[in-house]
Amino acid sequence: MNLGELLMAAVVFFSIITFVKILSAHFLKRKIIKSGHFEKAGILEQDAEIEVKKQVKYDQYPALKWGLVAFFGGLGFIVIEILGLNYPVFKQYDSTMPYGIFFVSVSVGFLLYYLIMSKKVKE
Repeated sequence: MNLGELLMAAVVFFSIITFVKILSAHFLKRKIIKSGHFEKAGILEQDAEIEVKKQVKYDQYPALKWGLVAFFGGLGFIVIEILGLNYPVFKQYDSTMPYGIFFVSVSVGFLLYYLIMSKKVKE
């Protein structure tokens, strides 16, 4: 699997997710309007401000989040390089193992950020 194929798969999945999100928001908004709640139809807008008394903000520290993601992504690349020295299968272009290692390490960064923020919110 080369980079072009991976990029094409990412674009296809992103467009499918975006299409489903837009379609479901449309059907939900139509259902709200048909039920007679015209004033609540604006809830689904991107810029709509919803007043919630106890709203948890998990994205208070975006620099921490992206710093952790970049750090663990870099660790993933280091692990791939070290494994590539010992096991030649990691240097083959048709191997998907390096992609898996990279995405798992980035996911660990996101999970660590979530754990840090959920602990901070509970305080």
